[in-house]
Amino acid sequence: MKHLPVLSFVRRWSSWALAIKKASSSSSSPTKAMHLFSKMHRNGVPIDTFCVLFTLKSSTHLQSLPIIHHLHAQIIKLGFTSQVHVATCLLNAYVLLSFIDACILFDEMPQKNIVTWNTMIFGYSRSGDINKARELFEKMPDRDTVSWSSIISAYTNVGSYMSSLYLFRRMLFVEGTKPDQVTAGAVLSGCAHMGCVGLLAGKSVHGYVVKNGWELNVEIGAALVNMYAKGGVLRNAAMVFELMGERDVRSWTFMICGAARCGFNREALAVFEKMQMDGIKPDELTFTGVLTACAHGGFVEEGRRYFKMIEECGLEPRVQHYSCLVYLIGKSGMLEEAYEIIKTMRVEPTVVVLGSFLSACKEHRQFEIAERVIEQVLRMANPKNDGGLYSLMADLYVIGGKFEEAERLKKLMRNEQLRQAKELNLDTKNGLSDSLELGWVRSFPCPMAEATTTSFW
Repeated sequence: MKHLPVLSFVRRWSSWALAIKKASSSSSSPTKAMHLFSKMHRNGVPIDTFCVLFTLKSSTHLQSLPIIHHLHAQIIKLGFTSQVHVATCLLNAYVLLSFIDACILFDEMPQKNIVTWNTMIFGYSRSGDINKARELFEKMPDRDTVSWSSIISAYTNVGSYMSSLYLFRRMLFVEGTKPDQVTAGAVLSGCAHMGCVGLLAGKSVHGYVVKNGWELNVEIGAALVNMYAKGGVLRNAAMVFELMGERDVRSWTFMICGAARCGFNREALAVFEKMQMDGIKPDELTFTGVLTACAHGGFVEEGRRYFKMIEECGLEPRVQHYSCLVYLIGKSGMLEEAYEIIKTMRVEPTVVVLGSFLSACKEHRQFEIAERVIEQVLRMANPKNDGGLYSLMADLYVIGGKFEEAERLKKLMRNEQLRQAKELNLDTKNGLSDSLELGWVRSFPCPMAEATTTSFW
């Protein structure tokens, strides 16, 4: 009987921890866990590690730095800063809300585990400092799959796709760490941007996925569809798309955009109709792919209808949507209507929109209408980044018989090309080493036979 008060205290203490945990996992009342923690402190109930962890987890979702600072002060007073799990949870909150504070806390932590290092790698990647993220990665005493996934995703996000492939190779063949589906998805996302080299590497990663019997989930499936579609292998993209048990809006969009890019314009619109039948709500990128298919295929009525559908889906037309519509209407010979669309745009027209209009004017050899926007384009464009646009305007000046203006634009382009040629300094030795590093992509069998773009499904 003398142990009952102790057992009662344990039950009372456990109920607080469980209540905070339940509140932290509930999205209906994000502040409830913080209120429980404060009440626990006011009532003098001893606070343990789990109460602190659950409260930190809930408070992070509040996106309030003052609250995290307050909890940090309480953790110091309670003496929990030396506990690596508590410190890591606090570090995660600072990474999301104040990376400067995260760096200070990381340097002050007496103990660090793999999760601590991974959290900081994610933080540096999130802030765009890929070099510091790589430096921390190399300093890690131990690495797990999450460590590799974090640094590979970081390089993919900043566009260093060759580096992400090199790290994936090192992960497999040097370190002997088995990747997970997150890692494979990050590598495949990078492969989609690397042309023929990326297609070859992506097929090898796909072979690894098949060889290990991984489920074709939404992430990997969407990445494979995107990679094959951008690589021009529409048959493989369609095969992966059909094998996916679940598809999200990205999967449908990648299929639509890939079909439009490879000239399967009717097929792209058919995929969009299937998407609507499946009840998937399109996003802005989906409509970009649909309108691109309409523009390339010359489907004027469909283009008008799909452009109106953007607002019906609760979205705002973007510049890229206007650009497709202007090109579609202009390409069909209705240049006055295309010009009215530019004048009534809800957003400021960019050089892309105006360039689409000028391209249609050149196709129909209508310099007088093009001249209405040429001066506006000249104020917005520059020879360094818009050489093709300058060439287009020069051709229009020739069509209009204004040869002096055409020669002036061509001279500007020649001078810019000479300047860029002098500044260009290619490191051919590094380029060679990068190409040699890709010899590993032949190590895995391709899960699908080579397909051309002569057939779609």
